[in-house]
Amino acid sequence: MDITLFDALLLIVAGLFAGFINTLAGSGSLITLPLLMFLGLSPHQANATNRVAIFFQTLVAVRNFEKQKTLDIKQNLSLVIPALIGSAVGATLAININEELLNAFIGGLLFVMFFVILFKPERWVKEQAGSVDAKPTFWRIIIFFGIGLYGGFIQAGVGFFLLAGLVLGVGYDLIRANAVKVLIVFCYTALALGIFMWSGQVNYLFGIVLAIGNASGAYIASRYSKQIGTKYIRYILLVAVMLAALKVLGVFELLF
Repeated sequence: MDITLFDALLLIVAGLFAGFINTLAGSGSLITLPLLMFLGLSPHQANATNRVAIFFQTLVAVRNFEKQKTLDIKQNLSLVIPALIGSAVGATLAININEELLNAFIGGLLFVMFFVILFKPERWVKEQAGSVDAKPTFWRIIIFFGIGLYGGFIQAGVGFFLLAGLVLGVGYDLIRANAVKVLIVFCYTALALGIFMWSGQVNYLFGIVLAIGNASGAYIASRYSKQIGTKYIRYILLVAVMLAALKVLGVFELLF
């Protein structure tokens, strides 16, 4: 499938924005996933191709967080492993699901995440940051397996669930939770991407162009997040997610 200059610019700009907010919080794939579908990819191809950008985005962020001594990889392997197993299950489900059902799922997810972003539940998570003294439990394994399963299946919006799990289930403060979140996403994305590549659903050209934007956004966010304001990101994301949901579900076609 060919890509025009306009398509490439659109992917890079969207990827830049998505990589930035994915690294600082999450939900950037709520923009890039429907965009890939708008540009002609099937739901399966868009879901698979989006992982190329996520892989490079998280690779850049992990390296920067490591350099800044914010992230200890070995210490968090007990969280990575159940997420890896879950992502393998989720990605396998994603490549085998009916295309119409996947399209409906993506559209429905966009609407749900619109209200999640609107009501800002992350405020409650931030209030709990550092106040939880959690110890390793069986339920922690289940929680991160479930998050990995969701991430392997669809990815969009997984950042919020990971932050909630790391703050409320593990007891991390927000700075450390954000770094560990990026590590977990990097590890399970590598596995999920391999499954999608094996299935032949990845559009490498679109994925690499999108990855340029995502990786750039991740670099900016992980290096200069304290100097960059994020006040208006939520409002831009709300508008983009609602428009994407209406488009994916075919509402525009019914109205016009």
